[in-house]
Order: sequence, then C-alpha cells, then structure tokens
Amino acid sequence: MRTLSIGEVSRRTEVKVPTIRFYEQIGLLPAPPRTEGNRRRYDEADVRRLAFIRHARELGFEVEDIRELLSLTAQPNRSCHEADSIASRHLQEVERRIARLDALRVELQRMVDECGHGRVCDCRVIQVLADHGQCAHHRH
Repeated sequence: MRTLSIGEVSRRTEVKVPTIRFYEQIGLLPAPPRTEGNRRRYDEADVRRLAFIRHARELGFEVEDIRELLSLTAQPNRSCHEADSIASRHLQEVERRIARLDALRVELQRMVDECGHGRVCDCRVIQVLADHGQCAHHRH
C-alpha cells in the first residue's frame, strides 16, 4: 500500500526531496503513482530502495554502478560476481584517489615546512605554487 508522501520518505531516508525527484528522473527510483491531487505516493519498498541508493552514493558509487547493482538485487539467486566486480573497480579508484591525496598532503606539508614565515616575496608556498617544477611530486 502506497501511503507515504515524498516529505515522509525524505525524512525517513535523509534524502532531500529534490534528490528523490532527480533519482526518479534518471530512473534509479521508479516514478511512484500519484493521487488525484497529483501528489506522489511511496511504499516501504521505495524507502528501502532509496536507502540503498543513498548508502551507495555515500560510499562514492557512480550512478551507473548503482543502477547495475539495483538491477542485480532484482535477481537474488544470481551469482554476486558482477556486484563484486563493481565494488572491486570502485575500490581500485578509491585507492588511486588516496594515493593522489597522500602525494598532495606530502607536497603541502613540505611547502608549509619550508616556509620561513617572512615576507611574501620570499614565501616558499607562493614560490612553489608559481612554479610546478619546484614540486617534489608532479602527480597531485
């Protein structure tokens, strides 16, 4: 039975109303039936699906990966190999981002450590920002 308003679904899932509408537009969340007054009505399955989407987004999954994962949930007896592959690809991307952030942290720390806190004309931070060649790491 579809008894939940979009506002109630938003409160229960902590997903903003415009985001719920967006997920409907792009097909992650099926468009719900509407009342005679043209108000959307949702059920518990919609709440669970939206919670799944929200959690996947919090973990950084892209929309297309979420779409694929959702399609897999409709086939519960199927092998989870595809879901594992999606998660593994995402993990590899997260590890690449962490490596880039580590390099960025090291470079920023080096700039701050080399700063003599004197005048801007002698500031190591400004010098390094002005000339990428002075960076210790060129991939950040």
